[in-house]
Amino acid sequence: MSDERTLIGPAPLANDRRSAEWRDLPGRNDPLTRELSKVVGGPIGRHALVGRSRFVTPMRVLLALAVVFLAFGWFTKAACIQQGPVGENGAIGLDWSGSRQYVALCYSDTVPLYGAERLNEGALPYKKSWTEEGPDGRLQTRYMEYPVVSGLYQYGSMLVAKAWDSVRILPDGLPVAIYFNVVALGLAVAWLVTVWASALLAGRRIWDAGLIACSPLVIVHAFTNFDALATAFAATGMLAWARKRPVLAGILLGIGGATKLYPLLLLGPLLILCLRTGKMRIWLPAFGSAVAAWLVVNLPIFVAFPQGWREFFRLNTDRHADPDSVYNVITSFTGWPGFDGVLASSDKPVILNLVSLLLFAAVCIGIAWVALTAPRRPRVAQLCFLLVAGFLLTNKVWSPQYSLWLVPLAVLALPNRRILLAWMTIDALVWVPRMFYYLGEQNKGLPEQWFTGTVIVRDIAVLALCGLIVRQIYKPDTDIVRYGFVDDPSGGVLDQAADAPPSWLPRALRPKVRIDVEADARL
Repeated sequence: MSDERTLIGPAPLANDRRSAEWRDLPGRNDPLTRELSKVVGGPIGRHALVGRSRFVTPMRVLLALAVVFLAFGWFTKAACIQQGPVGENGAIGLDWSGSRQYVALCYSDTVPLYGAERLNEGALPYKKSWTEEGPDGRLQTRYMEYPVVSGLYQYGSMLVAKAWDSVRILPDGLPVAIYFNVVALGLAVAWLVTVWASALLAGRRIWDAGLIACSPLVIVHAFTNFDALATAFAATGMLAWARKRPVLAGILLGIGGATKLYPLLLLGPLLILCLRTGKMRIWLPAFGSAVAAWLVVNLPIFVAFPQGWREFFRLNTDRHADPDSVYNVITSFTGWPGFDGVLASSDKPVILNLVSLLLFAAVCIGIAWVALTAPRRPRVAQLCFLLVAGFLLTNKVWSPQYSLWLVPLAVLALPNRRILLAWMTIDALVWVPRMFYYLGEQNKGLPEQWFTGTVIVRDIAVLALCGLIVRQIYKPDTDIVRYGFVDDPSGGVLDQAADAPPSWLPRALRPKVRIDVEADARL
């Protein structure tokens, strides 16, 4: 049994003689893929040798597809780095005339941040401060507003861009355009790492990662912000856990948490599953190394520039509900003034912050209850998706690129290609009314309700995915990932683990039905 399990874990299958028996072949068993495959010659034949090619391997095909879709993503943003005679006396500059960034649907945070974060001045993030006028007319002292890894990534990209610009034999361009392309190159590599790690996590269903490589959300949001960096750390952290390297997993998730918050959230599902299986001694090193890695990254900046380091936390505490949060959607359709009433731009939404935190805490409790009481232990990816989705749905901020966080987790948790493609398409299309809402009705844009209405559809789609995953947890026979002796390809020490909850855990928080693991493995 132990020898067989190595064939369907996160390691490649290509060289094993039995890989064709266990590998998922979507060209044969998935109607959507079978139809799409006709573009390149049709589904794989019955007598084809699977896993024998030394060059055209599934991983290389997936990475090539990811490169194609990343190229599509770059072209969707290219209109926003066009130059024109827009400066004084016809000086060449970035041409955003006519609200190009909205009309051409090409907006990317990386372009305005080049000047807004004073990167164009060569400023060191967190040290450099500046004064700007807030919405209420008051002057505010500002610093770099991103977590440390994201901020330093911007700084490093600026240094590379300026070095490129200083070499006269290289192709020239606007500094901001060179900077955008340097940023985009790094983000593309990060997304390729995400695809690679997710494909290994998928085990025998490696082709599921094609939905990550070819997601419509990649075209729209791969270069909208810096979130591909976080998905790379999250995916490699999960891969390290799957390879039974908890310390490395914690380090990667900790660095990811210093890039964007959500990789640290993934420690929560691991905690609950280790509690259920009595493997807390494995989780504690992962948690400790995550905390240590986060501190190692953050402490130098905190000690040197404490005020600048706090800016990210101050901004996220002070900001009001974003346009695409559920709280603003309710306000948009009902006129509800919010939990805090009508606030000035400088006022803190104290009650909203508390309500958002309590709702997320309730989500965490609900997910923990499901994980502990389900008849069969849920898979890691299932709980990770539920937690991150719950965080986004209850949070006061859901920036559009945050949807990239869900893509790898959704594919690993619920690899139903048609359902996932429908959700991803809906989520990607929210970008269109968003841009035309930001354009403003005075410029022939869309009313707010056109945008918030599509946000409702997106939220319903994500809730539907959550419902399907919960149903799959309680009816594990419907889980297509679990096949034969396959239990949890991304589970690591949790894979094939029997339930062994601690004695102090109340009966109400124990599995409802006791499962015979050996009998279950023979199914």
